[in-house]
Amino acid sequence: MATSLRSPAFPSCSSASTGTDDEGVRGTCEDASMCKRFAVSLGYWHDPYIQHFVRLSKERKAPEINRGYFARVHGVSQLIKAFLRKTECHCQIINLGAGMDTTFWRLKDEDLLPRKYFEVDFPVIVTRKLHSIKVKPFLLQPIIELHSEDPLQIDGHLLDSKRYAVIGADLRDLPELEEKLKKCNMNPQLPTLLIAECVLVYMTPEQSANLLKWAANSFDPAMFINYEQVNMDDRFGQIMIENLRRRQCDLAGVQTCKSLESQKERLLSNGWETASAVDMMELYSRLPQAEVSRIESLEFLDEMELLEQLMQHYCLCWATKGGHELGLKEITY
Repeated sequence: MATSLRSPAFPSCSSASTGTDDEGVRGTCEDASMCKRFAVSLGYWHDPYIQHFVRLSKERKAPEINRGYFARVHGVSQLIKAFLRKTECHCQIINLGAGMDTTFWRLKDEDLLPRKYFEVDFPVIVTRKLHSIKVKPFLLQPIIELHSEDPLQIDGHLLDSKRYAVIGADLRDLPELEEKLKKCNMNPQLPTLLIAECVLVYMTPEQSANLLKWAANSFDPAMFINYEQVNMDDRFGQIMIENLRRRQCDLAGVQTCKSLESQKERLLSNGWETASAVDMMELYSRLPQAEVSRIESLEFLDEMELLEQLMQHYCLCWATKGGHELGLKEITY
């Protein structure tokens, strides 16, 4: 039936795409932020910070979208916290294509901050984020509280403080990326977690391979979390691709999103020692039953098939390198 092919793809921020498509990719940042803001407003999860970065949409989001974002946020958060526990927070986190993400503040509230938390995104997105931080004490004060007596460095494309940095850069330009991270005191000797949510898919396979190789070669021990599309060869996947193309947003790396196996193989062939992947419907089935009951009571979903179709086309992948003494290989969802 026609409704079974409805494709409200979970869009997300990314600081990488190809040529003229950059503007389309940047536009997905706004979409993802508004979807998260709407889900939070309904009570799917607690995030008092997202409202300071994005307005509440007047357009109601579909229940399957809200549940999908809940599973995404929950899954990524669980892996982040597992890494932090294994390293006892003696580590650094680099969020690639972070957009309006609020993980830094939420980790601080839970007393789970790493030694330093870095975010990277397109300069134009970083400029917008830094403006919100500068004018809203609720966002700025936690950063200042953790900072030393030196003046806080914040300008149009950069914020650098003792525990938090936001950097405007293009992930396709690895020498520039590394230089900017090092200027903000990135420490290659620390256990490092890198996060990419709907980022690699906007890069060509060669560009994403280069980024993954750079990450594997630059940090040891290390872990990489990747959230993006999967099973994209079927009809539902093709409709997702067509919908995004109509918005001038091309999935340049979609050929790597054929299956969970192709996702794992990309990680293993680019310097990572272990790789795991699960589609989001499988992840949803593993959620604590109390949480599932809670979120499913928030709003009615008349067609479970819609949720299943959507969730089967996104996946959560994670890879590790080194860190045997820390037990990084044991991290799972």
